[in-house]
Amino acid sequence: MNTKKFLLSFFTLLFLNLFNTNAQNLTAFVIDSISQQPIPFATVQLKEKGVITNEEGNFNFILNETITESDSLTISSMGYETLSKTISEFTTAKILLVPKAIELREVIVSNKNYTAEEIIDLVEDNLEKNYNNDLTKKRLFHRSSYFDRWTKSNFKVKKSSIDILNQKFIDSIISTVPKNDAYYQELVGDLYGNYDEEVQKLDLLKASKLYDKNTALDQEKIEEKFNSILKENVKPGSYFKIKSGLLSFKIDADEVSELFEEDIDSTDVAAVNAELEKKKKEKEERQKNFAYWKRNNLGSILNGLPTQEDSDLNFITKSRKYDFTLNEFTYLGNDAVYVISFKPSGSADFEGTLYINADDFAVIQVDYSNVKPISKFNLLGISTNKYLSKGKVIFNKGTDGFYGLRYYESEVGERIGVRRPLKIIEKNKIVKGKNKQNELSGDMDFVFINVEKNEMIVFETENISQAIFDGFTENNAVLPTYLPKYDPTFWEGYAIMEPNSAIKEFKSVSSK
Repeated sequence: MNTKKFLLSFFTLLFLNLFNTNAQNLTAFVIDSISQQPIPFATVQLKEKGVITNEEGNFNFILNETITESDSLTISSMGYETLSKTISEFTTAKILLVPKAIELREVIVSNKNYTAEEIIDLVEDNLEKNYNNDLTKKRLFHRSSYFDRWTKSNFKVKKSSIDILNQKFIDSIISTVPKNDAYYQELVGDLYGNYDEEVQKLDLLKASKLYDKNTALDQEKIEEKFNSILKENVKPGSYFKIKSGLLSFKIDADEVSELFEEDIDSTDVAAVNAELEKKKKEKEERQKNFAYWKRNNLGSILNGLPTQEDSDLNFITKSRKYDFTLNEFTYLGNDAVYVISFKPSGSADFEGTLYINADDFAVIQVDYSNVKPISKFNLLGISTNKYLSKGKVIFNKGTDGFYGLRYYESEVGERIGVRRPLKIIEKNKIVKGKNKQNELSGDMDFVFINVEKNEMIVFETENISQAIFDGFTENNAVLPTYLPKYDPTFWEGYAIMEPNSAIKEFKSVSSK
C-alpha cells in the first residue's frame, strides 16, 4: 500500500472524528478559556495558508495531501497566548485560547515614550515601507449579504378610472410585498492586480447565491395581475404619462407593448432557434456583467482600505481630522501592539480603534464606526440617509516583509423615503376624440431600509510580474449557483470563511 495515501486516509478519518469535518475540510471553533465565549476574527495558520474565525469563533480549513500529523496549527488573537500544536495534538473541536497577561517588555520600556499623535505620524511615515502596492495574485473568498426592510408602504388612491385598480386591490398588492428580505452571495476567485481599482483582473472559480426565490415568484405574480388588467383595459397604441409633483416622464407605446408579448410558437423552428440564440447571448452577457460587477466590487474594497491615500476611511491619511488616545499595550503573538482609539476632532465621520505594531509602526487591525450619517439628502419628498458605516480591517505580514490584507468586513445601512403624489395617465393618439383614456392618481408614502454587509478573506498572496499580469486574460464563464438553503457540501474543496448561524439556518419557503 502507498504510505502517503494510507496516512492521508488515516488522518482524514481522524479529523472527521476530532474536528467534525466534511471530506477534507477541518472545522472547529475557538473560545476564551475563562469566559467560554467565542473568539471572533482569530488567525488560524497552517503552513503558508491562513484563515480567520468568523463572528461566532468558527473556522474551516482545507486539507490536502501535503498535510501531515507533524504539521503545526497556529492560532493567534489580540490579547491571547498564541496556541501552536501539531495536528496530532488536537483532540477536540473546541479550541481554548488563554488570555495573555500584559507586561511591558524591556523593548517597550526602553523605547521612546511616544504620544498617540507621534505614533500616528510614524504610521503615516512608514506606509510605503510597510504596505506594498506591487502586482499580486490573491486567492480570496468574498461574501455579500443584503437585508431589505420596508418600514412604511402606503399608497392612498384618490382617483381611478379602472374599477379593479381600487384601494382594496392596491392594499392587497402592497400586503404581498415581503417586509423583510435577505440575499447572500459568495464567490471564490483569484484577483490579479494591486490596490488600484483600474489595475484589477478577476478569475472567477465558483459562486453561489442564497435567497428565497418565492419572493421573485410573488413579484412575477403581481406583474401578471397588472399585465392582465392592462390587456383588458389599455388600448393598443397607448402610452402612459407618469407625473409626481413637478416631475413627469412618458412610457412609449413600444415599451407598453412589451408587456403583451406572446409565447413563441414551438412549431416555428426558426423562431425557436432565434430565441435560443438570444438566451445564449443573454447568458454570456450576464456572465460578463457578473464578473465585471464583482471585480469592481473587490477593487473598490482594496482601493478603500484605510492605508490608501484617497480612502474615505481617512483616519490614517488625514489624521489631523481626528483626536487620538493611547489606551494600552497588548500582544498579537510575540509582537507588542499599541492600542489607540480615535474620534473626530471636527467634521470627520468615524471613531474606532487602531492596533499598531510597536516595532515597525504598521497598522495590523482597524475597527471603525460612523458617529454621524455619512450622507443625507432631502428634496421634494425624496430622502436618503446613509446612517450606518462600520467595519473591521485586518492585515498580516507576509514572507516578503510587507503587510497585506487578510480580512475585511464592512456594513453599510441606508434609509430611503418617498413621500410624493403620483399620477399615471393613459393617453392614446390613435383613438379619435378624447386623447386621455384612463387615470390612476394617489399619494405615495414609502420608507425602505437597506443594509449591505461585505466580508472578504485573502488566503494566499503571490507576487507576480507585469508580464504575468498582462498575460492573464479574463474569460469568466461563471454565474452564481442558486441555493434555496445553505448547503455545506457546495464549497467542498474550496477555502471559505465559515458562515454564521443566520446563513446556516436560512431556508426559502419552498425548501422548508
